[in-house]
Amino acid sequence: MLEKRFDFATIERKQSRRWDERGAFKANVDSDRPKFSMVMPPPNITGSLHMGHALNMTIQDVVVRYKRKRGFDTLWLPGTDHASIATHLVVERQLASEGKSRFDIGREAFLQRAVAWKESAGNTIFSQIQRLGASADWSRQHFTMDAELTRAVNHVFGSLYRGGLAYRGKRLVNWDPGFRTAISDLEVDQREVEGHIWYLRYPLVGESGRYIVVATTRPETMFGDTAVAVNPEDDRYKDLAGRDVLLPLANRNIPIVFDQHADPTQGSGAVKITPGHDFNDYEVGVRHGLPLINILNADATLNDVVPEPFRGLDRYVARKKVVEALDAAGLLDRVEKKTISLPYGDRSNVVIEPWLTEQWFVDVSKAAAMSVEAIEAGRTQFIPANWANVYFQWMRNIQPWCVSRQLWYGHRIPAWYGPDDQVFVAESRELAYKEARAHYGREDIELRQDDDVFDTWFSSALWPFATLGWPEATKELKRYYPTDLLVTGFDIIFFWVGRMMMQGLQFAGDVPFRTVYIHGLVRDAHGQKMSKTRGNVVDPLDLIERYGADATRFTLMAACGQGQDIKFIPEQVEDYRNFVTKLWNAARFAEINRCAYDPEFDPAACDAALNRWIVGEFAVVAGHYEAALDAYRFNDAARILYQFVWGTFCDWYLEFTKPLMAGGDTRLADEIRKTIGWCLAGICHVLHPIMPFVTEELWEHLDGGELIAVAAWPRISALPRDEEIAAAFAWVMKLISAIRHFRTEMRVPPGSNVDILLKDASPTVRARAAAYQPLILSLARADAISTCDSAPPGSAQFVVEDAVVVLPLAGVIDIGRERERLLGELQRLDDEIATLDARMLNQAFRTKAAPEAIEKIEDRRAKAREARARLMDALSSISG
Repeated sequence: MLEKRFDFATIERKQSRRWDERGAFKANVDSDRPKFSMVMPPPNITGSLHMGHALNMTIQDVVVRYKRKRGFDTLWLPGTDHASIATHLVVERQLASEGKSRFDIGREAFLQRAVAWKESAGNTIFSQIQRLGASADWSRQHFTMDAELTRAVNHVFGSLYRGGLAYRGKRLVNWDPGFRTAISDLEVDQREVEGHIWYLRYPLVGESGRYIVVATTRPETMFGDTAVAVNPEDDRYKDLAGRDVLLPLANRNIPIVFDQHADPTQGSGAVKITPGHDFNDYEVGVRHGLPLINILNADATLNDVVPEPFRGLDRYVARKKVVEALDAAGLLDRVEKKTISLPYGDRSNVVIEPWLTEQWFVDVSKAAAMSVEAIEAGRTQFIPANWANVYFQWMRNIQPWCVSRQLWYGHRIPAWYGPDDQVFVAESRELAYKEARAHYGREDIELRQDDDVFDTWFSSALWPFATLGWPEATKELKRYYPTDLLVTGFDIIFFWVGRMMMQGLQFAGDVPFRTVYIHGLVRDAHGQKMSKTRGNVVDPLDLIERYGADATRFTLMAACGQGQDIKFIPEQVEDYRNFVTKLWNAARFAEINRCAYDPEFDPAACDAALNRWIVGEFAVVAGHYEAALDAYRFNDAARILYQFVWGTFCDWYLEFTKPLMAGGDTRLADEIRKTIGWCLAGICHVLHPIMPFVTEELWEHLDGGELIAVAAWPRISALPRDEEIAAAFAWVMKLISAIRHFRTEMRVPPGSNVDILLKDASPTVRARAAAYQPLILSLARADAISTCDSAPPGSAQFVVEDAVVVLPLAGVIDIGRERERLLGELQRLDDEIATLDARMLNQAFRTKAAPEAIEKIEDRRAKAREARARLMDALSSISG
């Protein structure tokens, strides 16, 4: 017997154990069924479940559960990413609490700490993902630093190097002075801050008293200036061709160059060019053959290139002293306060510096072109399709990929250097020594390995095929690659999706996935991005604890429209928790009324119109639901089922059955009981991908055999629908709903039954009223239903399709007093609407009010107008 209350916490633990004990989610590489495969975007080992993860994992789980039940051999391959910088942050915080840094304890001791932390706490996010009900093949989970993935990483890099695509060179990179490493654009967070612009005077060489004013937000970088640029169309500077200026404090001459980079409308129209510390200036420097000067150390202190008074100073201390020195020399023109955008390291929280350093790069231009061609040919499809255009734009403007990081935790670059710095790139230390001995012609060679590690994205780019055993030709690789679906956010289309496409085509010989589903961001109820600083972060684990995983998942899917960000309203989780409760109570009703599931029952053979109606409605709903899931329209799928389960099945069909099961027709009652059991079983099947826990629990009580997670998808959508019966029940429900509405608006006492009269009724309506009279009288709380030629005095009248429905209310309510009440309510609503309209038309209010305040007023106005429309309907029904 089902418990009175759905205890989601107990049931989630129980059903998770059952799935695990029965190996419900394991792929079978030897299966003869069609396959469906996808890889889990590997969360960082330092991560914890947030709303973005919850959305991403729920989408994937809905799809894989649906495919599994549709008869596919499914592989959803899970794993985690070592996340070099994030792990460094964790371990270095531990060290900082001890008054140490990684440089104090050395590389080996640091790596030991990192591995120990990973082993003790690094898989926490897996248990959190499992709380959501994720049905991955947990027996196949991988880690980006597993031995087999390390072999794949080294193999790819060796191949790139031997093909001339991987090389070492000096270029500007995003340098994080906190971690002392290059970082990717993805790890740079642009923030608006209050800053300054300093206007500096650079004296013109050979012309005493004349100078050019340049503007900068970083005066300390002036020691790296190698030119001043002006626009060739700027008439103010046309006489300065071939001239130099004196770089203040450094006392060296630098040329004036003419370049479109200088904007005549900004500042003085002249800009200082620092190719070694600015990405735009670097491009100017390349165009004009300017030298690149690096003035910074790895920790963002000034190095020995700068004048002696500024050496060793922190960049911000140096800034202050540079400004003071310029002011003392009469070369500080002015200072302005201004809001500026600064690049911060998203982990270190320090300002990033463009820094000239030697790094490993990979030329990806050819691979990028291959990936564009593959998408244009339809080998991989983006959903929504517009994201393909974003992808093309990035790929067609791609730059060499900086793959090295100056960190210790990660895949160490497989490059070894000989005594003369000859480099040997090999897949292992042994192979590198073998090459070195052959090169030098002797055995006693000492090699040192490159200190850098790979960018985390370099290893994760191999995820779809390296996790299947590549470069070995494994059975898993042959069966499951290419994968069928990747679910990810738009923010990593280039950084991860693009790199997987390039590496998959280049090394695995095909695209890594057939479909890429791009979901939006989970925002708060007002459309704001969730952040700790705003205080609007919602923790999905809190929601699971409070409302259960099923309600949390359904809320996410109900809001998940294609190509849209999600406005997440926590209160809606409670609504969908009530939906779970509604289903649970329906199952209890069935159990109490002996409505068992009979697997031999044929719903197409039902005799009773009521049962034929619900079977037909379920068939249509199942068809629409399947189409929505097949097209990844998750919000439509959730809406379709919600309306059918709560509305059609629970609120209408089960209510219709109550008087019939209590009647004397045992044959009808038996068919109803079997139909209810069949409907509940079908609902459990189709709801299972979105709400796995409650459906598995109910299925266990209904069937008791195999898990619903692996049970075959029912062929509900193939069942027939009797259109005449469907139309009849649609009319019956409209009639009952209209009568219930007017009973409520007219304040008819719940215990008072009324007669129903049909005026000007068509023959079809008369036939339906006669055929379904018992259902209408029971649910409309009426004593009789008949036809009439005219409405008695004191009646409410309204139209339902081809008939005027008349409710004689004289003697049941005071018609006069009711009319006065309705008029009074209308006046109150008119006053409220007028007040709200006036506020919304007040431009001063709209300018100053917070968006959420405006949204609340608009919501109140909409509700007031809806209430007014209902009152007008009620008033018109008793007027005239």
